[in-house]
Amino acid sequence: MSTVSISGKGWVVIPKKLRARYGFKKGDRVQFIDYGGVLAIVPKAKDPIYKSHGMLKGGRSLTKALLEARREDLARE
Repeated sequence: MSTVSISGKGWVVIPKKLRARYGFKKGDRVQFIDYGGVLAIVPKAKDPIYKSHGMLKGGRSLTKALLEARREDLARE
């Protein structure tokens, strides 16, 4: 666990060991996310469309599942 100080301008230096582990390089962009008292630094995807491509591949079609559920609801009415 590393402890760092916040500068007067609000800057925080990510320790070298952590930058290397997570692949942070000069110019990379990050997002700060507040999880109800826990602050996370998350790398911003350079191309979010490309990164999410295929994320739901191979799973059940959500459209088909919704249509099936709707048919079941109509049959019960």
